[in-house]
Formats: sequence, structure tokens, C-alpha cells
Amino acid sequence: MFRMSFALLVCLLCSPALAQQRADPDYKPVASDPAYKTTHPRVLFDEAHHNFHTASGRYKPFAELITSDGCVITPNKQEFSSGTLKGFNILIIANALGDERMGTARAEAPAFTEEECDAVRDWVKAGGSLLLITDHYPTGSAAETLGQRFDMDFSKGSTQEYTFTKDTGLGDHAILQGRSESERVKMVGTFTGQSLKGPRGSAEFFKLPGDAKEKVPDPENPFRNKPLTRSAKGRCQGVALNFGKGRVVALGEAAMLSAQLSGDGRAFGMNVKGLDNQQFALNVIHWLTGLLEPAESKSKSDRKDE
Repeated sequence: MFRMSFALLVCLLCSPALAQQRADPDYKPVASDPAYKTTHPRVLFDEAHHNFHTASGRYKPFAELITSDGCVITPNKQEFSSGTLKGFNILIIANALGDERMGTARAEAPAFTEEECDAVRDWVKAGGSLLLITDHYPTGSAAETLGQRFDMDFSKGSTQEYTFTKDTGLGDHAILQGRSESERVKMVGTFTGQSLKGPRGSAEFFKLPGDAKEKVPDPENPFRNKPLTRSAKGRCQGVALNFGKGRVVALGEAAMLSAQLSGDGRAFGMNVKGLDNQQFALNVIHWLTGLLEPAESKSKSDRKDE
């Protein structure tokens, strides 16, 4: 009774009314210039791993947005395998967990089996595209084994909210440039989340400021009730890389691609006025399908294949 887990601490201190957050019913996202008018990317949207965000739940606005852009979404209800992934262009995983309830100790357990992680890695290497979205503890811990297949480093902690602009770590990747000047992303907001570090040769954006700090679980504390504070300098919340014949985008914050309301009615996500989060969401899909120029440098995996 007297112990407060780190998961609950994160919920109370770092998330906007986590237990009450819901998709904004008044937000109706539409792609103004649909990218896929003749061919339609097949998107497998994961819902088989206790995902906090699903295409019909808190990520419904995001699903509606990319559907209006021409994507065809299929919810995934099975473990990942070569057969499950066959025929799809993009796999989207948003806040997978090791347990159905985020506040339990099991929530930080690996959300995917080793065999599933291998299947996803091999599928991407053969030409698939992965959008892997994690967030603050415990989602980073739950997705860590999959992230490691792509040499990603997840902090597994929790950082604060940030607004990224050209002068504050936004970056200049093709995802941020878009297909035209009208699609250029100038400002993106994140709503806590964790920090990331990509492999050598990857492109990092949403770079955290030099004085950024975050709370991370103490490996010596099994109750997770006394998180450690450490510097997040040199880390980011967005990574893009080529991997074999495929591509990967990893995001360390999930609400940025949602459009939600907290329990007190506060908007957070694509529905926040003044942010370009909606355009960023579309640009991510455009890069994953090859509509935008790839990152300038290649990952270690590419160099090995060559």
C-alpha cells in the first residue's frame, strides 16, 4: 500500500490524465493533398500486444488521417511472423506492453517474443517499413527487445514535454521537408515520452536540449518507486534509418501522432493549434513508402548488405 510504482509515478507526474485520456471526437483529420490516389499502401496496425494505442481507439484520428491519404489499414490480432507480415507495406506498432494494464509490474516485460522480433527484423530487411512508437515507462521497456534488432537505444524512462522548431532541435530530415514547401514541418510538440539514440548512420531529429533530464528506472530497485534522474543530452525523440531494403522510423513519444483530450479537456497531439504534428504524421508515412528522399547516410545493416 505504501509503495508507489514508477509506472504510477509516471502516470501522475508526466502524463496528462493518462487514465482518462481519449480520442478527440471533434477532431476530423483529412489529408488535403492525398498522396496515394492510384496505389494504396497496405498498413498492418498492431493490436495484438496489449497496445495502449489502437486504430479504433486512441489512435483513431491518426488511422483516419492516413486512410484519407490513401492507405488501407488492417488491424493485427496475431503474433508477428513471416506469414502475418506478408503482403503488407508498413507495420505500425504504438505503445505495445507486456501486460494489458499499464500500471502493473508485468507491463514492462517484453511485449514481443524473440521469434517475433526476428520476424519483424527480417521483414524490414527484405523491404518492409516499420513505424515503431514508444513512450515513457513502461512502454520503452516493453519494446526494447524489438528496438535492439535495429540497434536502437531506448532510455526506458520519462522526459518532459518539448516543442521542437528549427532553432530547438527539430532537425532537417526529408520527413520534415515534405514533398513541397507547403508540407514542410516547422513546429512539432511532444508530450513527455522517452529519449532515444539511433545507430551509427541513422538520422536523428527532435533532438533534446543540452540541459534535458529524464527519470529512468533504477535497476537496483525492483519496486521502481525511486527512479533515477539522469542527463538526456545528446539524445532525441525521433530516429529514421534505412535497414537492408526497408526503412524504420522510431518515435519516443506517442501522443504527438494522436489527437486526444485529457480528463480536464486539454488537447494534446495533432489537435493542438499551431503545431505541425498532423503534417509530420503524413510525412512519416510518405518517407516509409518511398515518396520522400531517403536519409543521406545508411545504417550499419545497409553497409553490410552491400
